[in-house]
Amino acid sequence: MRAGGFQPLAKAMPGLDPALQRPPCLFLSASRTVSSPLQLLLLGANAPSFPLHPLRTFPIALFAGSSALKAPIGSASHRSSPGENARGVQRGDTHPGPDMIRIHVLEGKALVWNYADVRRIREEHRIVGTLFGALARKPRQNVRLGLPLQLLPEEARLLLENGLAILCKNPASPALGEDTSQEVAVYQKELEENYQEQCRLAAEQRKALLDTLAERIAQGRAKKRQREGEEEESSSKLAEPEPSFVLPRDSMMVQLPTERINPGQEVVVDWRVPSKDWPYAGQPDHEAHYRIFRNLWERGFYVTSGSKFGGNFLVYPGDPMRFHAHYIALCVPRDTPLSLCDIISAGRLGSNVKKTVLLCSADEDGTVVYTSLQWTGMQ
Repeated sequence: MRAGGFQPLAKAMPGLDPALQRPPCLFLSASRTVSSPLQLLLLGANAPSFPLHPLRTFPIALFAGSSALKAPIGSASHRSSPGENARGVQRGDTHPGPDMIRIHVLEGKALVWNYADVRRIREEHRIVGTLFGALARKPRQNVRLGLPLQLLPEEARLLLENGLAILCKNPASPALGEDTSQEVAVYQKELEENYQEQCRLAAEQRKALLDTLAERIAQGRAKKRQREGEEEESSSKLAEPEPSFVLPRDSMMVQLPTERINPGQEVVVDWRVPSKDWPYAGQPDHEAHYRIFRNLWERGFYVTSGSKFGGNFLVYPGDPMRFHAHYIALCVPRDTPLSLCDIISAGRLGSNVKKTVLLCSADEDGTVVYTSLQWTGMQ
């Protein structure tokens, strides 16, 4: 069975107890195809081949100079005022609403558990994040991961400051013990009922398939028996599935919860005040990084973590599923001396991975200065 599109559980399996649908969930079925890149990330299906942007190539030798970033083609040229976001909502308006994105904080990490919210912040707000949850089908691998989505502090703050999300935390889960044994037993019972229902549906589907092929199979067996001189077998027996047919448990359809089943009481965390849950507020490094992140985001770029290339951010002209990064952003305080070795190493790194290195400096008034490092030809 291959991973397919999404179907509600009741539609995918008629007659299944609706009680099994308690949490909102995605359902892996074999009837439809996955088309969204985000669905591929969440479910771990094989990714299709997307057109990739041509890699930038740079000649040899180091060149440093001030440069102005160009916004990607098709991005909005309008920049909102400092007090409002793109929809005209005043920043800092964190009154919970039905359309607010819930960002759950855990030990300083911003997590998004709801699939609809993950898809929304990527498609509508160009926030990518990092999936790091294990997949139900393949838990012992880290090539493709699922929910939850972890956001950078800068990504979370951008959503919070624009009034698109709220920062909240849940009370600590009780320790596992004898009190949970009854819940585990109920879950195991529901799981077994789900498996038995799928076995029944699989047997009916197999019988229907044999009915359509019964005549052709009977003709082939009749010819074989004539050659061997045996009696012909009734074609009606061919439509009966063998009694030993059992649906392998590995082929069982899996429900993937897209929210916490029992979230409990949510406590809103004030992201403007440093706390144990959110320690970033007021930190000089965070403030400088956020100004740079927001400036790049407002220019229409996709911005992700740049740790795998030794930078603070990676800057993409479009969705990272379709484009390579064009820039490696290094955040450095303005007027801070840089050693020649650091400059050369950053330039060589950018050249080797075919990207431009940006030295980014932010002032307190929000002004950001970019200096690009490239290798150019030497005669």
